Amino acid sequence: MSKQGKGKKTRSMRGRDFLSVDDFSSREIREVFKLAAAMKAHPRRYRTSLDGRIMALIFEKQSLRTRTTFTVGITQLGGSALTLTPADISLGKRESVFDVAKNLERMVDGIMIRTFGHDIAKSMAAHAGVPVINGLTDFEHPCQALADFFTIAECGKKLKHSKIVYVGDGNNVTHSLALTAAKLGATFVVATPESYRPDAALMERATVLAGENGATITWTSDPAEAVRDADVVYTDTWTSMGQEQEAAARRVAFAPFQVNMGLFSHAAPDAIFMHCLPAHRGEEVTDEVIDSPNSVVFQQAENRLHVQKAIMYRLLR
Repeated sequence: MSKQGKGKKTRSMRGRDFLSVDDFSSREIREVFKLAAAMKAHPRRYRTSLDGRIMALIFEKQSLRTRTTFTVGITQLGGSALTLTPADISLGKRESVFDVAKNLERMVDGIMIRTFGHDIAKSMAAHAGVPVINGLTDFEHPCQALADFFTIAECGKKLKHSKIVYVGDGNNVTHSLALTAAKLGATFVVATPESYRPDAALMERATVLAGENGATITWTSDPAEAVRDADVVYTDTWTSMGQEQEAAARRVAFAPFQVNMGLFSHAAPDAIFMHCLPAHRGEEVTDEVIDSPNSVVFQQAENRLHVQKAIMYRLLR
C-alpha cells in the first residue's frame, strides 16, 4: 500500500511508494505503459522533466540491469543517482532501517531499494517521507513485471486474454507477473513442481483481482500442458540469490521444467520467449531457445529503462 493508502482510483501517483504491483491500479499501469512508450520514442522531450531530483539506490544484492537502468533513467530525466552498497550501509546491522530512512528523506527525493526481505522494503517505505521503489525483494519484483508486460504489448500481443505461461520456480518474479496479469486481464498459467508453488496468499489475491478484470490465474505441475498454445513462455533462474545451498536439489527438481525446443514447440507458432535475466544457460533454458528469433530477452531488459523512467516520473514529479 502506498503512503496515501488505497484511496480513489483518480488519486495522483506523486509521492507514493511502489513496493508491489498491487500498489498501482489497472488504469495506472496502463498510464505508465503509455508514458514509457512516449519516453522510448521521444527521449529528448523528457530530458529535464526531473531536473535536480536525486534518487538514492540501495543495493543489498548484486545488480546489472537494475543498477544500470535506474542510474541511466534518472540521469536521462535530468536528475542524478547516488548508489549505496553494503560497503556504505548495512541495513539492520550497522544502522537501523528507520535511521537510514529518516536520514535519506532529508537528503534525496526518492529511494530505490534492492534487498532480500520484503519487510525491509516495507519498513523503508513506512519510515521515509519520500517515494520508495522496490527494485527487487525476495517476494516481489514489480518493476520487472511491468517492463515484461510492456514488452509483451510492444511485441504485438494483446494483453487482454493473451496466454502467458511461467515455467519454473514460484518466486518473486512469478508473484509480480501474476498480479500484473490479473490487473490487465491476461490468462496466466504457472507451472512449477508441487514443492515450489508460488505463495498461496498472493495467488489468492491475484485470483480476486483476476475476477475483477476478466483474467484467469491457474497453477499446474505439468509444463507441457501449461505451454500448450501459449502466446508467451517465460522462465527464470531455478536458484535465486541467497538460495545457493539449494542449487543441487533444485536442479533435480526443476529438470523437467527446462524450457527447451521440445517444450517450447507446444506454444503457439508466433509465441515469444522471455527471461528476466541473468540466465543460467543449459539449466532453465537452452541456448537454442534463448537465442532463437522468438526470444525477446534483450528487448525486455531494455524496457526496464523506459518503464522505470515512467515510474520515477509519476512518483517524483
